[in-house]
Amino acid sequence: MAVYLVQHGKSRPKEVDPDQGLSGEGIAETERMARLAIDLGLRVDRIMHSGKKRARETAEMYAAALKPEQSAAEAAGLNPLDDVAPWQSLDSGGRLMLVGHLPFMERLAALLVAGNPEKTVIRFRNSGIVCLEREEGPGGWTIRWALVPRVG
Repeated sequence: MAVYLVQHGKSRPKEVDPDQGLSGEGIAETERMARLAIDLGLRVDRIMHSGKKRARETAEMYAAALKPEQSAAEAAGLNPLDDVAPWQSLDSGGRLMLVGHLPFMERLAALLVAGNPEKTVIRFRNSGIVCLEREEGPGGWTIRWALVPRVG
């Protein structure tokens, strides 16, 4: 089972766009990452995102590229400061992509991998994808790979 955690693409400043939709750079980076995901053969069964515009737009771009069986859908509990504990028993039964925000995404990765949301296990980048994998049987999640728009 795999879960793909995605931090939304770069957004416009609140002063320019009160809803903080994706910026031109955010759109370009997300498109580039989605093409890379296709080239690498990434497949997802469903995509869930927070209710914030930048996360929805990012999720929709990934959905257009990856063509999951279900369209991207809003899910409660993926906002920046939401509690990660309800996601501890995450069981997607397949390949799930979650699109959200910092610090939530880093805290969720830490909870699943290290059992402690306060530990840093990986740093996220806008539009990047972090693949977590869980093996059958006892044990936790591991970071399988990560794709980021720019290295460095």
